[in-house]
Formats: sequence, structure tokens, C-alpha cells
Amino acid sequence: MTAGAAVKKGLFFLLVAAIVLYAVFPFYYAILSSLKSGVELFRVDYFPLSWNFDNYVGVFRDNPFATNIWNSVLVAFSTVALSLFLGLTAAYALARIRFRGRGFLLFTILGVSMFPQVAVLSGMFQLIRSLGLYNHLPALVLSYMIFTLPFTVWVLTTFMRDLPKELEEAAILDGASSWRILTRVFMPLMWPALVTTGLLAFIAAWNEFLFALTFTLTNDVRTVPVGIALMTGSSSHEIPWGNLMAASVIVTLPLVALVLIFQRRIVSGLTAGAVKG
Repeated sequence: MTAGAAVKKGLFFLLVAAIVLYAVFPFYYAILSSLKSGVELFRVDYFPLSWNFDNYVGVFRDNPFATNIWNSVLVAFSTVALSLFLGLTAAYALARIRFRGRGFLLFTILGVSMFPQVAVLSGMFQLIRSLGLYNHLPALVLSYMIFTLPFTVWVLTTFMRDLPKELEEAAILDGASSWRILTRVFMPLMWPALVTTGLLAFIAAWNEFLFALTFTLTNDVRTVPVGIALMTGSSSHEIPWGNLMAASVIVTLPLVALVLIFQRRIVSGLTAGAVKG
């Protein structure tokens, strides 16, 4: 290895280390802060000097945080299930069935996801109230579909277009229906895309705050972002910083675990179709 190549390699690893530090350090410091109490919270430490889990106990003891987590799990999984089901069937129609206006429809679906949440907030509020869903978890599932479904349809349609037509033609010759082709032929090949879109939809639903704050009223239907926001007091002296850090760590760990578990499929799903043979 030449000196120039060694320098380039060293700079590359230095850049990677800087990016990792920039991305990971806030979460690492949140973990350190969650293990402190009292005046220790305002002391800057970069290594854990003590292991105090009182903040984690206090989160569940002083707040309905377990209920908030359960609500977030129900809403996120319901949103992912509906988004994948509707997105998969829509992607099959958009990718495999030729009809007039197909391209315009696909761009319209993608365009819907570009609207800011505030722009559709009042309309969604009126719709949810008219359906009698206000302060109910289905209201959150319905509203979250606005930004999870367009992305899901777009990604799955792009992925399905790259699948060989010969597979579909062979299944048709064998007498398979469209539903059987979708579930038995295409779905086994689309797991990387399904995992990627499903995980991104889960993260979006898990972290969403504005709709959750607007469409819920009582603690028994609030999700974790709203639950954490309502932990704050009326002044800075009343804010339970330790509990907030502990709650932030608790709600972040499931996302980190999901990414680590499905990282291979996520990479496969994101790079699928990037290289043509």
C-alpha cells in the first residue's frame, strides 16, 4: 500500500468515526443522564460513575407510561400492517397492470406524502370527528396512513417492476389467480422491500407527535411522544430531566433493536434495483 493510499484510508476511517460519534453520542449521553439524579444531572460526565435506575422506575411509577407504550405498539403495528397490505396490492396493480393514467396516479400518491402535516391537520380533524374516532386509537392509525401509505406504495411498486415477468407468466399458465401470484410468487421475493418499508413506517408511526397530540385527549389513548411531552412541569425547575432521559432511552431501544435485527434485509431493500444486470 502506497503512502497516498494509506492517507486516504486513514482519512476515510476518520470521517466514518466522526459520523458515528455525531450520530451515536446524543443517545449515549441520554443513557448517562438517565442514570443520574439530583444535581448529578447538571454535571458533565462522559463515563458512567454510578448505576442508578430510579429514573426508570419513576417513569412507570409517576406516569401512565406503560399504557403509552402499549398504545404506541398497537398503533404502530396496525399502521404497518395496513400500509403493507394496501401498499402491496396497490403496487401489484401499478407495476403489473397497464391502464391509462397509471404514471400520473403514482406521482399523485407520492405527492400526497409531500404535504406538511399542518396543512392537512384541520381537514383530518374534521374527518376524524365526523367518523366518531376522536380520542380513539383508530384515529391515529387512519391519520398515520397519510404519510406511511404513499411511501410504501412507491417503494413496493419500484421493487415489483424489477421482478422478472417470466415468473408471472409461468404462474398464469398454471392457472394461478392474481391474489395467488401476489402472495405465493412475488411476496417471497419482496421480503427485503417489505421489511424496509415496514420498518420505516413503524419508525414514523412510533415517533409521530402532532397527530397524536391533536387527536387524543386522555392518558389511556396517548402514545409515547405525547406522554413524554406531558411529563414536563410548568417551569424549568419542575422538569424531571432524569425521567425524561430514561423515557427517551426506553422508547429508542426498540427502534435500535429492530434496525440491528433486520439490518441485512434493510440494506438489501434499499439497494434493490440499484444495479441492473
